[in-house]
Amino acid sequence: MDLELLTEQMEDAFMRLSADDDASHDIHHARRVKSLALAIADREAAGNRAHLIAAAYLHDIVNLPKNSPDRAKASALSADAAAPILREHSFDEPDVDAIRHAITAHSFSANVAPETLEARILQDADRIDSLGAIGIARTFFIAGKLGTNLFDGDDPFAGHRQLDDRRFAIDHFAVKLLRLPETMQTASGRAVAGERTATMRHFLGALGDELGYPSTW
Repeated sequence: MDLELLTEQMEDAFMRLSADDDASHDIHHARRVKSLALAIADREAAGNRAHLIAAAYLHDIVNLPKNSPDRAKASALSADAAAPILREHSFDEPDVDAIRHAITAHSFSANVAPETLEARILQDADRIDSLGAIGIARTFFIAGKLGTNLFDGDDPFAGHRQLDDRRFAIDHFAVKLLRLPETMQTASGRAVAGERTATMRHFLGALGDELGYPSTW
């Protein structure tokens, strides 16, 4: 399969079907996930590139808000929406099923175990894009959309309170983001996630210095 042509086709499909204005799940996120997935596949010297490209562009084609009660269903809905697009571009049914599984399993909230290498790579790539400098930017963008406070000014690192990332954006680092490296499915994913987590810890340390509350994370 012509991967360059496939990339153009999947970009067109995303731009045609994605109506969300969520900058944390826009075409640039899809492109980053695609690039990360292919880089992991290269480092692992394995993986179906066509499946990874298609899954990366279509994994958030149905994007529900973080606070939606149906958020856990978003990846399955995206997989269903992806199927006719994949068939339109000449993927056979075993390929469609494999890509749909990768899309369904990528989601943290769906809690579906990835059963193929491509599903494991896509899950790693998507989670890595939640880390590092980009992850910091995305965290605060989403917090702004949800109306979440930046941090608890009296106890930013939850030394004397319960973590609550529904109230405080900074809490999301401890609740979820700093824990993502241990969920990586590939050795290459773990290596990249570790590097990006170090960037986030550096940011939290600098924030703590400026606030006068040293980070304990």
